[in-house]
Amino acid sequence: MPGSTLANPLRFIPILTLLATLFAPASWAASAPEALQQVIDDHWQYSLREDPITAGRMGETGYNDRLPGVAPQDRARRLKAEQALLARLQKIDASQLSASERVNHELLSWVLENSIEGNELFLDRIPVNTFYSFWSSALDASSGLSMPRVSDYEDYIARIKDFGRYFDENLANMRVGVKDGFVLPKIVVEGIAPTVRAQVYDDPTKSSLYEPFNNLPENFSAAEKKRLQQQGKQAIRDYAIPAFDRVATFLEGDYLNAATDTLEAEALPGGEAYYRHAIRTYVTLDMDPNEIHKIGLAEVKRIRGEMDALIKESGFKGSFEEFTEFLRTDPQFYAKTPKDLLKEASYIAKRIDYRLPEFFGKLPRLPYGVVPVPDEIAPNYTTASYNPAAIGGTRGGAYWVNTYALDQRPLYELVALTLHESVPGHHLQGALSLELENVPQFRRNLYLSAYGEGWGLYSERLGVEMGVYEDAYQQFGRLSYEMWRACRLVIDTGIHSQGWNRQQALDFLADNTSLSKANVRAEVDRYISWPGQALSYKMGEIKIRELRAEAEKALGDQFDIRKFHDALLANGALPLSMLEQEMDRFIRQQKN
Repeated sequence: MPGSTLANPLRFIPILTLLATLFAPASWAASAPEALQQVIDDHWQYSLREDPITAGRMGETGYNDRLPGVAPQDRARRLKAEQALLARLQKIDASQLSASERVNHELLSWVLENSIEGNELFLDRIPVNTFYSFWSSALDASSGLSMPRVSDYEDYIARIKDFGRYFDENLANMRVGVKDGFVLPKIVVEGIAPTVRAQVYDDPTKSSLYEPFNNLPENFSAAEKKRLQQQGKQAIRDYAIPAFDRVATFLEGDYLNAATDTLEAEALPGGEAYYRHAIRTYVTLDMDPNEIHKIGLAEVKRIRGEMDALIKESGFKGSFEEFTEFLRTDPQFYAKTPKDLLKEASYIAKRIDYRLPEFFGKLPRLPYGVVPVPDEIAPNYTTASYNPAAIGGTRGGAYWVNTYALDQRPLYELVALTLHESVPGHHLQGALSLELENVPQFRRNLYLSAYGEGWGLYSERLGVEMGVYEDAYQQFGRLSYEMWRACRLVIDTGIHSQGWNRQQALDFLADNTSLSKANVRAEVDRYISWPGQALSYKMGEIKIRELRAEAEKALGDQFDIRKFHDALLANGALPLSMLEQEMDRFIRQQKN
């Protein structure tokens, strides 16, 4: 799961019209609910104009011919617009709003405040990490969108032609970062640069951007098909591939030379504010890094005790280190082919599907599939992820499984992984959010990492109650995954606020989990490149487990697991403090 980039609307909406909409005083005395609804509507239209990629995924087709804008004038315009929207929200008397309206008011205020702070910190100077990048966002911008008309492909070609402008604006921001000393560490750049160079094809039809032209609708004429294929090929050759070449050359040269040897986010210019903002963004609470570090150490100690007990119960004769080495090296725990791995993941997913109605009263309509991570990013990508479907698109949700380096993808971890990424984890939660009724559009598309990733990790544990884990090895895989997330609390804060080096982080993760060596390296480099995000999983899961314990204690025999889960998912993504308020209200309602 996690963050979207923004777009340049100057080509398709007069700036004076936009500002007039945002700043004009109301010509009538609107009630608090009316004023709130107007701000919500204005914010949504503003969001669509600024973020054409998300607009397309929300079913708004009018922006599919372009990519975001990240130039200085774009940031300045967005800052002014969002400050104006927030000021209008703050003038509304929340006491005059209904309970659901207060959720909308508080949530939109949080979203705007967080976005404004990120803009002021100029985070666009580092628009890439090992998990996300502006170029991968551009590559995937039209993926899964419904394209039944010739004009849809013409829009797609126009979007490809926009690669150069979009990439160059991001490079300009990164050059400001070079000047300011606000740059990624060398170890991260060295891993990322080859994946960009791999996009520089001699034959444009080898690019994943050309795939839509291989499957043009049957109702297109032969002449139209030939024209679109030629224009698509030319756009990729003349615009996209040269843009990738410029980015690769920059990363291999000037940026690598400027990259830091240190890893610590707090060591960057303005680094303490940067890291604290990252914690607020991903944990959705304002917490001190030292406090999070201590929580992580306590969780590591607790989970290690459970792992040692499980090894003893399994009958294995040997130490923790010997057991994890056995798991990492025994052939029985590894698929022989990519197809075998995908089949096993699919089988596990269907076993979980069968059990869902016992634990959830409401299930999503949208299906999902098990899909390999694209070859072009697999070598430097994490073990799996979830990619949501576009509204009105041509596919369901996608549970991506990394089939690269099969000897590093253990099967004993696959149950926990599937629970997290598909159901009841990210797909179930995300699809229900997209299907929310009677809520503003921005809430259906909102992703907050502590909520989403916390739910994913909670889902791994829920698999025990669901009876999905079949043997001690799979149970150990679950504990290893929980330990992995607990280690993240220690490692992320250790690297970014306490001066840990990379080897310390690698050793800590390898010594406390059964993760393969390739996964350990990929994960640590992810934490180095993406400060704060790794904290969201365990901090969110801890809060969800706390809320469940409180509900079970307060309701006693009245506690219904299906109703609890439905209530927890009923509002879509919320900051953890708001989630706590809503679950307190759920408990009061159940008592009455």
